[in-house]
Amino acid sequence: MTKLVIFDLDGTLLDTLEDLAISTNHALAQNGFPQHDTEAYRFFVGNGITKLMERALPEDQRNEKTVLRVRQDFVDYYSMHNMDYTKPYPGIPELIDDLQKQGLRMAVASNKYQAATGKLIDRYFPAGTFAAVHGQREEIPPKPDPTIVRNILTETGSTSADTLYVGDSSVDMRTAANSGLRSVAVTWGFRPRKELEENGAMFVIDRPEQLLEIVRTE
Repeated sequence: MTKLVIFDLDGTLLDTLEDLAISTNHALAQNGFPQHDTEAYRFFVGNGITKLMERALPEDQRNEKTVLRVRQDFVDYYSMHNMDYTKPYPGIPELIDDLQKQGLRMAVASNKYQAATGKLIDRYFPAGTFAAVHGQREEIPPKPDPTIVRNILTETGSTSADTLYVGDSSVDMRTAANSGLRSVAVTWGFRPRKELEENGAMFVIDRPEQLLEIVRTE
């Protein structure tokens, strides 16, 4: 029986794509590099902001010094503009409310850096909604490494057997597999259904309310 649901953030709970694209393009422009269409960022994001900067930069500029410089410009801008266009996906507030009414606990595991993860959760969800909110931290390897999930399980006193993991990318599906969790892939996020299925999604849903059906039947 499911007792805890761990959600990815970007592309799962919140549509953050436009703010991420604008902020990265700002950082690129600040350093004289070409910018990208918003849709390109669907395949740049997912592995943390350092990897985002690497993917956005021209191949011959992906050295550590340049990546870190552009990353800092991104963080400076995104910290002030990460809620300009970001919003919950349709049906997400209702889903969260329904899961709470059913007595399930919820948590967030994101590759977005911790300060931004916490800020967005505090802005778009009522206080106390999530039992644990873990973004990327310097000492913790990013997903799909299972450390972030294991830390959440420890913090919430949960086990892999009673936990469901919900995400929108191959990174999330591999995180669930590496953590020994059942995975639910959502198709309203950043990545296509084919990628989710090819990376071992146990369930695939097209609408938030379908998660309630999975929880009820387990």
